[in-house]
Amino acid sequence: MTMVTQSAPATTGPSVKIAQPMTLTEKIIAKACDKSVVRPNDNVWVKTDVLMTHDVCGPGTIGNFYKEFGADAKVWDNEGVVIIPDHYIFTADPRANRNVDILREFAAQQNLKYFYDITDRGNFKVNPDYKGVCHVALAQEGHCRPGEVLFGTDSHTCNAGAFGQFATGIGNTDASFVMGTGKLLIKTPATMRFALNGEIPDYLLAKDVILQIIGDIGVAGATYRSMEFAGSALSQLSMEERQTLCNMAIEAGGKNGIIPADEITRAYVDQRNAGQKPYEVFAADAKATYFADKTYDMSQLEPVVAMPHSPDNKALAKDCRDTKIDRVYIGSCTGGKTEDFAAAARVLDGQKVRVPTFLVPATQKVYNDIQNLKINGRTMAQIFREAGCIEPASPSCAACLGGPADTFARMNEPLLCVSTTNRNFPGRMGHKDAGIFLASPYTAAASAVTGYVTDPREVYGFDKARRHPVETLLER
Repeated sequence: MTMVTQSAPATTGPSVKIAQPMTLTEKIIAKACDKSVVRPNDNVWVKTDVLMTHDVCGPGTIGNFYKEFGADAKVWDNEGVVIIPDHYIFTADPRANRNVDILREFAAQQNLKYFYDITDRGNFKVNPDYKGVCHVALAQEGHCRPGEVLFGTDSHTCNAGAFGQFATGIGNTDASFVMGTGKLLIKTPATMRFALNGEIPDYLLAKDVILQIIGDIGVAGATYRSMEFAGSALSQLSMEERQTLCNMAIEAGGKNGIIPADEITRAYVDQRNAGQKPYEVFAADAKATYFADKTYDMSQLEPVVAMPHSPDNKALAKDCRDTKIDRVYIGSCTGGKTEDFAAAARVLDGQKVRVPTFLVPATQKVYNDIQNLKINGRTMAQIFREAGCIEPASPSCAACLGGPADTFARMNEPLLCVSTTNRNFPGRMGHKDAGIFLASPYTAAASAVTGYVTDPREVYGFDKARRHPVETLLER
């Protein structure tokens, strides 16, 4: 078994003896079910490290938990259940508000350690516990650790695979069972390996890479399979960019996306690690068997978009210049992180937008970063304001999942939008006849400047000689 253990906090030796070569996902599942080996399609009971739910699925999960385990039931681990309200928060809709009330009541009944509550919807800043979008908050608050199993009642839970853990979305019924037992019966997925090699161009972001892959294999191309990302280019990606890659594995039908942990991962995790729990770092064996093995040369890729109405409806951004748009949306778990806004600010610095440009930070931390972190001596907030963008909204999922009619930036008309979100199905962001072009923050910002779907190279002079990672452009 190829394994690296964390130095602090201390961890024990290998928790399972590996009998045969396995992929990264197979190793983590083998550890979680105390087996020496697992193979694709094996049905196994796995132990859960973290269960996450939110305001959309939490009430249903909670109701079923009490129904099946009894009115006085207690969760298997009051530190293992993490509840993050984030979807329909800043709305006057009484049903949406009641959902958060149910979460609050449950957290109190169960004495949950990690409930990120919001009590004052009028001013999110006075809610110190409120974070924002669950997937980004899980990472920022230290709930993502290599080698662990994380289940969440949200399909984009696969976001956490960026940390070298098995993370996947489950339904309310499965989640209620995990709440009561800490275990779940799963089928071991076969693994598809995507080797990302070569130097990443200055104009390319992880969003372009994952849209390229989804466009190549289709929205059903990885159905119930693990998408394991590998290759030399991974070392060029920050943790936020890695999250973007794994987040959209579900858009190809994937059970999970996963990236092997390295020094970049460990540095991020060790600064946050909720509870300072020990963890194990696994790596795929050289002789592991893959369902498919695909290789990409990053230097040959170009900015791409997913045209309406499917994430696999791929086109080069430069070939969509004749598509005029009505608005731009920068936000979501996929495209609302600090570095996503930094990428947009890089392009918008000194520019003016031609269409309404909505900014929705994923979390309070991202919101504060927009206000405080600088590019070229000016805060991102200043850059966005001078470019004519709409002021950043309260952190949440906002219009990514449509939501009630009063949701910020919800498309209540059949408009065309370039968005950094992850889905563009009919009705996803509101009106069923609206059209969504999924794109990277670079492409979204460039499109805001021109008023049509735009290759960012048309608007900004990227370095042709070397890449400037977005995270290195921020002045703290």
